[in-house]
Amino acid sequence: MLLSVALALEYEAKCMLAEHRLAAGLSEADARLFIDGLIALAEPVRSFFRWRPQLRDPGDELVLEAAVNGRADSIVTFNEKDLRYAQQSFGINVIRPGEALRRIKL
Repeated sequence: MLLSVALALEYEAKCMLAEHRLAAGLSEADARLFIDGLIALAEPVRSFFRWRPQLRDPGDELVLEAAVNGRADSIVTFNEKDLRYAQQSFGINVIRPGEALRRIKL
């Protein structure tokens, strides 16, 4: 898993929203622990180039940027439609989580 500083900050901001914590049943402390764990597991990516804007949804730009700068093989997402550009322009596979899990099991 690749993570740039900008993407980590975006994930933190989203995870700390009360509506998301409530939906996940997490306290603020639990959400911070989750974010800390996510960051600890990720491979850091230095962004040498800013690729924005490339996508229709500005919220997906940080994901694409981390993937391109980190030379990712794949982007794992439920949002295949909005990230197809990554596959077409950068040769990065865009796959659903179920497919990623099947590939890991092989």
